[in-house]
Amino acid sequence: MNKLLLGAFVAAGALGSGSALAQPSQTMQTPNTSPKPNIIFVFADDLGYGDLGCYGGKGAETPNIDRLAAEGLRFTQFCVNSPICSPSRTAVTTGQYPARWSITSYIADRGLNRRRGMAQWLDPRAPSLARFLQPVGYATGHFGKWHLGGGRDVGEAPLPTEYGFDASLTQFEGLGDRVLAVLSAQDGKPERKMPLGVQSERLGRGEVRWEKRSQVTRAFVDGTLAFIQKAENENKPFYVNVWPDDVHSPFDPPSLLRGDGSNRALYHGVLHAMDAQLGPLFDYVRQNPKLRDNTLIIFTSDNGPEPGAGSAGPFRGAKAALYEGGVREPFITWAPGLIPATQWGNVNTSSLFSGVDMVPSLLGLAGVEAPQGTQFDGVNLGQTLIGKAQNTRTAPLFWKRPPDRPGPPEAPFPDFAVREGDWKLLVEANGTGAQLFNLKNDPGETQNLAAEQPALVKRLRSAIFAWNATLPRTAIGMTAP
Repeated sequence: MNKLLLGAFVAAGALGSGSALAQPSQTMQTPNTSPKPNIIFVFADDLGYGDLGCYGGKGAETPNIDRLAAEGLRFTQFCVNSPICSPSRTAVTTGQYPARWSITSYIADRGLNRRRGMAQWLDPRAPSLARFLQPVGYATGHFGKWHLGGGRDVGEAPLPTEYGFDASLTQFEGLGDRVLAVLSAQDGKPERKMPLGVQSERLGRGEVRWEKRSQVTRAFVDGTLAFIQKAENENKPFYVNVWPDDVHSPFDPPSLLRGDGSNRALYHGVLHAMDAQLGPLFDYVRQNPKLRDNTLIIFTSDNGPEPGAGSAGPFRGAKAALYEGGVREPFITWAPGLIPATQWGNVNTSSLFSGVDMVPSLLGLAGVEAPQGTQFDGVNLGQTLIGKAQNTRTAPLFWKRPPDRPGPPEAPFPDFAVREGDWKLLVEANGTGAQLFNLKNDPGETQNLAAEQPALVKRLRSAIFAWNATLPRTAIGMTAP
């Protein structure tokens, strides 16, 4: 985008903050006097590994997110636990593999959920990070996409508050108070409400307001800021989800960010707009000494990009595929009062971790123990997130393909995947079609080493099906041979 045009647009207030990229001053590092840090978890939607400027992206300007990386830590080995939204969100909420709760693809209408062997919503009995934090004094909030139940024709799903959130504001893929999107006039079509939003409004169960799609994230940020200010006034630590959905189609950026109108240009426009609308939240924390010195901001995304829109960077595949492009995501932590000053701006290229590791890691940082009997698939890597260790996950990671996303007929997506250290195996549900890659030497998954490592293939394949045997037998066509 023309920089003069962009400057005029920002000056007019249409995009919010445009903070300059800068290394934090040493005065930002002050002692952490609170035993319980504030946590802001920003979880974007369908963002590719290679889209952000700090990860090599060239198509959109993302100065606010890039500044978090320059003042914090950037990780290159973070994976989500599904290449599609609802199961990925289940993992970061529960600390468990989403298939344990029969959520293996996006939650849709009642009939489609049933046909795919899926739950209609996340069982409220599932572990919940917010619910674990409430009893020890945390204010808990969710602002943004939910997609763990509610929407389409499912109006009786639990509200976000039933999972431990004191306050929530979501969109058409959840219930309770929500912001629904109006699409801009374009391609000869008038300004119009999103059809799924119209369906959502009919469900009731919360106050509904309509905003231009290009301003929905601003509404979530405004709600988050009000929530944080209330927690400050009550002298409470806070945990808050900020889950924007800008970079999920339909892409509807402000008019000055539409470029040539191509799908990729529109994608870059919504990414830039999302970054700008998140800026005031980051600046509010950065400029408030009490918050700045005891707040952890995490930025990542739920799965890889839609083909033809975002970029997976050096990785193969995109959304819905178990190749790295579908599950490898950018991951940034910012916490100048918690991360040692010597670590600011560093890149961790060695620590492998995933969405299921988030709940035990954040509980560890908060000094909170899960209720007795809670079993996580994740492990506590909290000290790694704040740069005081470079520990890595040693247990294998397992993935299950969304049952409704088989891939193109000429190149079907593998059904299962497992990663153990640098090795990754993908196989079909019947055990055939083994693809083995060494991600350290071949991050793009171009050299299949299965024929050269038969013993390793056999061991990892056995591990996949042993894991699959522990899951509910619901996903159609996805049982072990």
